[in-house]
Amino acid sequence: MSGFRMNRALAAGLESVRVVRYAAGEREPFDDRVAVEEPLEIRIAGETFAVTMRTPGHDEELVLGLLLSEGIVRSAADVGGIVHCGKPGELGNVIDVSAAPGAVIDWEPEGAVRRATLTTSACGVCGRRSIDDLLARVRPVEDDARFSQAWVQSLTAQLNPRQQNFAASGGVHAAALWDAAGGAAIVREDVGRHNAVDKVVGRCALDKGLPARGRALVVSGRASFELVQKAIVAQIPLLVSVSAPSSLAVAAARAARLTLVGFAREHRFNVYSGEERLLPTAP
Repeated sequence: MSGFRMNRALAAGLESVRVVRYAAGEREPFDDRVAVEEPLEIRIAGETFAVTMRTPGHDEELVLGLLLSEGIVRSAADVGGIVHCGKPGELGNVIDVSAAPGAVIDWEPEGAVRRATLTTSACGVCGRRSIDDLLARVRPVEDDARFSQAWVQSLTAQLNPRQQNFAASGGVHAAALWDAAGGAAIVREDVGRHNAVDKVVGRCALDKGLPARGRALVVSGRASFELVQKAIVAQIPLLVSVSAPSSLAVAAARAARLTLVGFAREHRFNVYSGEERLLPTAP
């Protein structure tokens, strides 16, 4: 870190870093803001389950959302506690999950992995197995909700002003859960796209809001299979992305009857799955 100064006295999730800008032949030292990225070790009953790189904050939501999406727990009721722990120097970056009385969190400690390997991009037979495995443990999205095209079109624009850390640093992703009936949105930012979604789903679970029928999950980046998986597990009928979906994301969305929208920008969007949930425009 020689030559750099870092300061944590900023909004949560941001650090100040002393940098030098070169532009038009001029050299200018200034304090820039960067997104915080730190590891979080997730333990279940004291055994390491996973390590994820994340922006600190809303860790309880992140862990619960992850355990739900991976099928480790069925609901928030299976969890008795999610608490930070660890030796001096670890506090804040280690979190332990305990089962609720009478519940069992069933997993194999020897299968502990880093977050990046929990789910991967795939194709062909491996991709088909990924979808089959997902649908074997969760039902397809059964939701009669219908959404106006104008509302879907507005979602990414509504997300933009709520991305405060992105506006300050340009270094985080965002996810939001919107209610078509006008309910308050849940918005979370993180250096990881998957973490932002886990935090949203985890918050919804803590609020006893799952299954999340009649709602839309909006993400600031591309729509991968992992994000589609999380929407399906949470029974969110509509996933809207500002960017492109992957081939496996499209296949999974179609298999699970999820409405998947990509390239939602300004006055247009592409529908890759579940167009029947969009209300027709007035003649």
